[in-house]
Amino acid sequence: MESFKDSLDKNRRHSLWYEKLIFSRNIHLFLGIAFCVILPFLVVPGESEFGRVSLLSTFILNGLALLATVSVVRQIASYPGAISYFYIVPVALAAFGIAYLIAYLLGIKIFENAMAVSCLFSIIYSFVGSYIGKKYQTAKLAVVPFGRIGEFCTSKDIDWRFLEQADLEDMRVDGIVADLRAEIPDEWQKFLAECAINRIPVYNARQIHESVTGRVHLDHMYENKFGSLLPREDYEFFKRLIDVVAVLLVLPPVLPVMLVTAILIKRDDPGPAFFNQTRMGFKCKPFKVYKFRSMYVNHPGEGFTSEGEDPRITKIGKVIRKYRIDELPQLFNVLKGDMSLIGPRPESLSLAEWYEKDVPFFHYRHIVRPGISGWAQVEQGYAAEIEGMTKKLEYDFYYIKHFSFWLDVLIVVRTIKTMLTGFGAR
Repeated sequence: MESFKDSLDKNRRHSLWYEKLIFSRNIHLFLGIAFCVILPFLVVPGESEFGRVSLLSTFILNGLALLATVSVVRQIASYPGAISYFYIVPVALAAFGIAYLIAYLLGIKIFENAMAVSCLFSIIYSFVGSYIGKKYQTAKLAVVPFGRIGEFCTSKDIDWRFLEQADLEDMRVDGIVADLRAEIPDEWQKFLAECAINRIPVYNARQIHESVTGRVHLDHMYENKFGSLLPREDYEFFKRLIDVVAVLLVLPPVLPVMLVTAILIKRDDPGPAFFNQTRMGFKCKPFKVYKFRSMYVNHPGEGFTSEGEDPRITKIGKVIRKYRIDELPQLFNVLKGDMSLIGPRPESLSLAEWYEKDVPFFHYRHIVRPGISGWAQVEQGYAAEIEGMTKKLEYDFYYIKHFSFWLDVLIVVRTIKTMLTGFGAR
């Protein structure tokens, strides 16, 4: 037992001490303030007519903008597949832009040059921090070999170290992974307890799998982080408010695009410009979803399609599908309250009944409003095969479990990227 305690003690001291020093949040924040808030006042000339109040105000606003930049980027990058590099510049510009706007509206004189340099330094500092974190922070996790551990510990982004006995020996790891729903022998349960007591994190393998893949298994219902099956009602109300305001702001510039699209569809293939279908909606209430028609009116054949290869899709249909223009009429579904901008894609009634046979709690999917875009769309894209449809459901249930503002922000950004580039999920 002495050697076992020694191995636990070694893990507490972890040989990569400098990594923990660099990435400790307190040190990270201290270095950020020094480099991004204080240094700009030393490298740019100050405005002589401004006094101490302006100096203090600029210092506080720069500090708050830096804190917002780091916090928001870290929050968004915590989700699977989110690369922090992509969000640093827009988040920093938004944070410092809001800080400048606050000063302007309140009539506070600030050191504009110092704020501009502080914004630039914050972007550089965030990029350097993200690069170092990505290069040196590969997680090393020891695996307890019981239960369905082989299904969960598969990611190549983690250094898995499978244990053969209930002892770390000389192995140095960042945590222990176990299938906590499995029958674990008493010796191994004591080992897990000792690890936890000695501040070596013990993780549920299912949670690790979720955090890496962005999917949850469909073997049972999953509660959210608060232990409830209900999504946060306060955010649910706020989300509905954002949907209505956003659609009202977007509709004026979008309506001309919709008009041109409708004309092109009718010229490409005579028939209605719009297509509607009954789908399963919020709280299992059927509704009609609106879309631009992308298929020929009288072309034979039904079933799943492979994007760009289905002969039923018209020429203009391929274009509007690629850039997701065919989804624009669903903005009216959002105004009616049938849908949200972000959420699981609504399924047809027949497909919903089919899913229900394999997933008894499939109806739980309708606890949130369906969306124009969703987590499954930005992560997986178009799915036609049965295996792909199963993964789609796993993404949908991940969204419901992690239902939050920041996850919606991430989905919005990645959806906009798809619309502008034509590359990504359908």
